[in-house]
Amino acid sequence: MYDNGRVLQETVDEIAARLGASATLEDRSFQLLAYAAQSGDIDVVRRESILRRRATDQVRAYFEGYGIAVAPGPVRIPADADLGVLARVCVPLRHHRVTYGYLWLLDDGTLGDDALASVAGLVSRAAAVLAQEARSRQDLGAGLRELFSSDAEERSGALARLDVRGPVAAIAVRGSPDRVAALWTLPRGVLADPAFPDRDGGDRQGEPLAALLVPAGQARELAGRVQGMYGTTVGLGGSREDAARAWRSWDEAVHALDVATRVPALAPVAAWPDLGVYRMLIRMSRDRLRELAGETGRLAEDPELARTVEGYLDRAGHAQETAAALGVHRQTLYYRLAKAERLTGRDLADGQERLLVHLALKAGHLL
Repeated sequence: MYDNGRVLQETVDEIAARLGASATLEDRSFQLLAYAAQSGDIDVVRRESILRRRATDQVRAYFEGYGIAVAPGPVRIPADADLGVLARVCVPLRHHRVTYGYLWLLDDGTLGDDALASVAGLVSRAAAVLAQEARSRQDLGAGLRELFSSDAEERSGALARLDVRGPVAAIAVRGSPDRVAALWTLPRGVLADPAFPDRDGGDRQGEPLAALLVPAGQARELAGRVQGMYGTTVGLGGSREDAARAWRSWDEAVHALDVATRVPALAPVAAWPDLGVYRMLIRMSRDRLRELAGETGRLAEDPELARTVEGYLDRAGHAQETAAALGVHRQTLYYRLAKAERLTGRDLADGQERLLVHLALKAGHLL
């Protein structure tokens, strides 16, 4: 029995031969899956797609602007001399009304509706293959529940069954069900479970939690792509050389997602290694956070003053840098700091008290 890669390649070759047109097949994330031998002219987009094995974000945005992701049938895209784009036809590969990829055909003016209709069966075959792959990956993704389990025996069994190898990193994201299908268009080697159970104490946002396990070397890039798909915040856990410890990366990813949700300055993608003191604070209960935030006294009543103090402490008490960042004279900064000391009852020249105020301000963001 042929593997799916060979089926897709043979399908593209047959389509190109029947139509006498250059043909490429990509998944929904614009990763190249198969292409036929060149026929006629070639443009920059096709050449780069073949060389790079995927389209650039700029190219993706350009073509998606024609509505190809939701189109029920072929979409004709005109030539654009400024962009170096030749006229082409995009045939969405849809199965049960879900788009799993795209067939691209350079059009020299000979690809009429009848010609496209003549390869409809081959298009359906390619779409079915991609849908089957998505289902297989979905089954594998379901194993993440065991791999990320708190039970050591469950983790061990899942690791053997999934044959996952490090280094890996986990990604956590919340998204509505209509965006779930997009997960199955990510590159091979990515495991995803779009209906992951919320952990106790999770910061519920009214949308389901999706879990992904990805190769560590691609983790930041893929976290960005997932954020683009979902248009929301994303948490990225730290890398683990041993896949048996992937559950720790998942715990970090969920905490990082909580931080990104509560602290807009760290959104839309919050990576656990980059969160500094928030790595400690996010593990505290809300009651503990509220108690700590209360150490700022009445400072919270003056948001601008609170931002001034936090900026000053973030810069290790460097007055000149803080004044420049705030766009104020140093004397104005000193005035504000003196006022903050009165409101908090804390001496900002004292290292211990300064640390307490700094942590209290950070805790306030998590509330």
